[in-house]
Amino acid sequence: MQRSKIKKFLVEAGVYVLIVNVAFFSFLGFKNYFNPDRKQTDDSSTTEKFGFTEEDHVFIEAKVQPNQILANLLMDEGISYEIIKQLFEKSKGVFNVNNIVAGLNYTLIKKDSCGELLSFVYEPDPFNYVVYDFRDSVSVKKVERDYEVKIETAQGFIESSLWNSMTDIGLEYAVIGKMEEALGAQVDFHRVQQGDFYKLLFERKYIDGQPVGIGNIIGAYYENDRPHYTIYWESGEDTGYYDELGNSSKKSFLKAPVKFIKISSKFSYNRLHPIHKRHKPHYGTDYAAPHGTPIHSVADGVVVEKGYGSGNGNYVKVKHDKSYATTYLHMSRFAKGLRKGTRVSQGQTIGYVGSTGLATGPHVCFRMTKNNRPVNHLKERLPSMKALPHAKLQHFFIHRDSIMQKIDEIGTPATLALNEGMMP
Repeated sequence: MQRSKIKKFLVEAGVYVLIVNVAFFSFLGFKNYFNPDRKQTDDSSTTEKFGFTEEDHVFIEAKVQPNQILANLLMDEGISYEIIKQLFEKSKGVFNVNNIVAGLNYTLIKKDSCGELLSFVYEPDPFNYVVYDFRDSVSVKKVERDYEVKIETAQGFIESSLWNSMTDIGLEYAVIGKMEEALGAQVDFHRVQQGDFYKLLFERKYIDGQPVGIGNIIGAYYENDRPHYTIYWESGEDTGYYDELGNSSKKSFLKAPVKFIKISSKFSYNRLHPIHKRHKPHYGTDYAAPHGTPIHSVADGVVVEKGYGSGNGNYVKVKHDKSYATTYLHMSRFAKGLRKGTRVSQGQTIGYVGSTGLATGPHVCFRMTKNNRPVNHLKERLPSMKALPHAKLQHFFIHRDSIMQKIDEIGTPATLALNEGMMP
């Protein structure tokens, strides 16, 4: 009897201790839950790609092949014709499915490698991607990637041409084109001299730490017989490049109709014709360039002639104002949609370099007339664009001084090399 009472007491005591311990540790846990300093480990972090979790999906990357169209590509993945029709309808106003270009990237997204297609993602450029989503109902959206802009510098001496100098230091074609745009009104880049010097401040765009494109040239400097500065200024309709005094770097006429080229034959009243082998006037300037190089209208105007001549080959004539007209000869082909009466803007592509008609190689013969008389455009005093309004000059000068200081701090290649040589 006594032993039974003892056993009963021990059982009750054990149950009591258990209850106290559970309550105590539960209290600690409850208290810790509300402790703002508690440390938590969260192993549930996920990464996404195109809006899909990477650990739950398979991403099959490929490039669009020549002559491959979206409809065939999707049908190969089991997407029905009816679904494709819906996709085409929903793509209107978002992205033209006919603009898918061979060589660009696309991604197929599935649950597993053998599963059905959940989404097709096309990347038309580094800054955007288009998501065609087949889950539940068909949807299409274009997404703009976030990018970072960094300010970078470059400088160099001219040995033979601006093109060669800038490519030699690793600059992209886009930078060279923008450099010509920024300083082209002040500097004739077809007449550069050995020893000319340049430096520039420009934007480079990055996505995930990788360079993907070029922004604006913030400021540039070129020195030949004298120094030339150009400053990029954003101010509504007056946005553009300006010199130190606030005069627009954009002239009413471009210096040349093509970029990255050389003059192969100048305007002359008595030139030996390369084919006819006799002296005759050459009322134009020949710019040699690779076959297919875009040809740009040098100023705003209207196409008054488009055709073919036995000597001129494919040609386009543009009337700019009451006085000036320009003609572009020996084109390989015309720009799409160009016809007589088309209004064109300065810099717009109107055709492509070729050697049609009487030509010994690919080039564009560029002609200018003033009041129906041929003139040498390189010597013509063409009308200038307007300067900044007086009310904006004070703000521009503050901005100008800041940018010019940054350009001056870049130094010259000779100075940089000297400083590097003096470094321990």
